[in-house]
Amino acid sequence: MEKYDYLIVGSGLFGSIFAYEATKKGKKCLLIEKRNNIGGNIYTEKIHGINVHKYGAHIFHTNNKEIWDYINQFSEFNRYTNSPVANYKNELYNLPFNMNTFNRLWGVITPEEARRKIEEEKAEARIKEPKNLEEQAISLVGTTIYEKLIKGYTEKQWGKKCSELPNFIIKRLPVRLIYDNNYFNCKYQGIPIGGYTCIIEKMLKDVEVWLNYDYFEHKKELEKIAKKIVFTGPIDKYYDYRFGKLEYRSLKFETEEININNYQGNAVINYTDFETPYTRIIEHKHFEYGKSLGNEENEETQNHTIITKEYPITWDDTKEPYYPINNEKNNNLYIKYNQQAKKDSNIIFGGRLGTYKYYDMDKVIEEALNTLRNEKII
Repeated sequence: MEKYDYLIVGSGLFGSIFAYEATKKGKKCLLIEKRNNIGGNIYTEKIHGINVHKYGAHIFHTNNKEIWDYINQFSEFNRYTNSPVANYKNELYNLPFNMNTFNRLWGVITPEEARRKIEEEKAEARIKEPKNLEEQAISLVGTTIYEKLIKGYTEKQWGKKCSELPNFIIKRLPVRLIYDNNYFNCKYQGIPIGGYTCIIEKMLKDVEVWLNYDYFEHKKELEKIAKKIVFTGPIDKYYDYRFGKLEYRSLKFETEEININNYQGNAVINYTDFETPYTRIIEHKHFEYGKSLGNEENEETQNHTIITKEYPITWDDTKEPYYPINNEKNNNLYIKYNQQAKKDSNIIFGGRLGTYKYYDMDKVIEEALNTLRNEKII
């Protein structure tokens, strides 16, 4: 009873791109989505004139012109530049670590003064072979930056002390000896005008989509409905955890509408002390130019704003998996699942959960296009 060429599970970037390109080439596709909206974690909802990033802030950035040109066919992007601020016990610092940060920390003025201060702290720590994340970070940037801008945020993010986390989580920490607050060192960067949902809507315009439809609740009736399955959910759940469960960190979002024009003056502020329970506050209107100016042109948004606090939480089966915990144990477990997947010719795994890897959006697009090439669809 194969009615479709492809059953696509999940309407995030990977699944939507696959469905769009396959449909364009005459393949019959059915896309199912367990949520009541398309877009996966990049879903944005317009609330009182503000495009709210419902599942965390997503800022598109890439150095790959092919990927930039590809995504721009679906939407015009603004020129938003990610310039987050760190709040450590009400002390404010620019991110990434740059001359503005170093001046605020130590009062240094020149790049040479900043470099010398960092090298002094690294030498004082006397760490030659870092055994954990704490030692790795200090060996890269010294004690002051670690204590104020890395330690608390990281321990909240992963739910463990930095001294208990493996050193490979931080391979490098960018230190910029220039006055530049641009977080992403990428040639192309921005936010789609109108939000990310508009992009997914265009991709799925000609695709049959079933919302509120969980693959695992309807697995028996879906197993033979298509020649191939494109699966973007958790790979271990697909195989009924036969080798064991992969681990994740999850997030809790608290979104609030406030009757003022401007709450924090920036789209993203990270809270880097451990005592503050959330890792960051997003003020969504700052992703879009002009909406926080409070002028007549922005009458719809000038008297209110929307913020979201992000709380890292322990993951279990009842919560959304956000961040794969790519330690040695989990990576070895994923290898077993991947080896099983290679034996199954009727299933394609993709995206963050299907491949147990954290991806930036441009890498998801690249992975989807490469998968389509392997299928000889494009």
